[in-house]
Amino acid sequence: MNNILSRRWPGRWPLQPLDPGRWTDQQPTYRAAKPAIISAALERAQRRPSGNWYVFAASRDIRTDRPFGFTVAGTELVAWRDRRQRLAVGPGACPHLGAPMAQAHIDCGALVCRWHGLRLDRGGAPGWTPLPCHDDGVLAWVRLDPVDDGSPLDTPVIGARPPAHRAISAVATVSGVCEPADIVANRLDPWHGAWFHPYSFTHLEVLETPPLHQDATESEDRFLVAVTFRVGRWLGVPVRAEFTSPEPRTVTMRIVDGEGSGSVVETHATPLGPGPDGQPRTAVIEAVIADSTRPGFARAHHATRFLRPMMTRAAARLWRDDLAYAERRYRQRTQ
Repeated sequence: MNNILSRRWPGRWPLQPLDPGRWTDQQPTYRAAKPAIISAALERAQRRPSGNWYVFAASRDIRTDRPFGFTVAGTELVAWRDRRQRLAVGPGACPHLGAPMAQAHIDCGALVCRWHGLRLDRGGAPGWTPLPCHDDGVLAWVRLDPVDDGSPLDTPVIGARPPAHRAISAVATVSGVCEPADIVANRLDPWHGAWFHPYSFTHLEVLETPPLHQDATESEDRFLVAVTFRVGRWLGVPVRAEFTSPEPRTVTMRIVDGEGSGSVVETHATPLGPGPDGQPRTAVIEAVIADSTRPGFARAHHATRFLRPMMTRAAARLWRDDLAYAERRYRQRTQ
C-alpha cells in the first residue's frame, strides 16, 4: 500500500511518504562512526577562537521589567534591558554588601538593589563594572575575558543565518553533568541520529565526513548528511544538512538542500560551573532558526506564538536523550 502511495505521491511536495519499517531493520552505523573522525573534528573545533563569548539565554528572555540572573563558569551574573531595549550584563553581586542583583528592582533602565537601594546602570559603579555583551536577535551573549584565555573579539563568532525578517526562531535550554566538549562531541556524531532518535529521524546516511588530519580547511571540516525528519509515522521531510563547528562551544546544523534550505539549528554549550556535588554542569542552549521560500511560510508568522512552544518542546526532547549520551561520555573519560 505504501509503495503504491509513494509512486503516486508528487515528488515536489515537501512531505513524502515513509515506510515505517522496524527500528532493527536499519543499516548499522557503528563501522562508519569511527571514534578517530569524531575526535579529530572535536580537536579542531576546540582550537578555533571563541573571542571569549558565551551564550547565556534567549534574547526574548531578557526584559526591561525584571533582571535575569545566571551563572557562566562559576561567575554569578545579571542581565537586563535599559529603557532603549539595549542588553546590559554585569556582576551578579551588589558591590556594597554582596546582595543578589538578580532580585533587584528595575527603575528607569537601572538596577536598584533591594537591600540598601544602590542604583547600578550601564555606566557601572566603583567595584562593579558592566561586561561586554551582544544581542544577535535570537540569543544573548556575554564576554568573559578573565574566564577564557583566548584573544577577545568585538562580537561573537556566529555563522550564516536565514534573514531575520523571514525566519521563525525558538530556543530550548537544558543542562547536565558534563563539560562543553561532551556536548560538542555528541553533535559531531551524526551517525547516532536515526538509532537514538527514531521518533525524529529516519533514512539517515552520512555522505561526507571531515578528514582525519588536523590541518583540514574550513570547507572540508563538515559532516554532510542525508536525513528525513519525521512528521508522524507515515510522512517525513527529506533534506541534506551539514554539521560544522565555528567555535569551540558551538555546532551548527544547516539545511543545504531540500525543504527549509538555509534553516539552521545552533547548539551552544555553556559551562555553568560545579554543582553541589563538585561535578561540572553545562547548559545546552539550542536555537532553531527556520526558514522557507514557500509562500505559505510567510503566513506561518501569524502562528509564531503557537509554533515556538512546539519547536522548543521538540528540541528539548532530543536533548533530554542526548544529555544522557553526553553525561555518559563525561563519566567514561573522567572515571
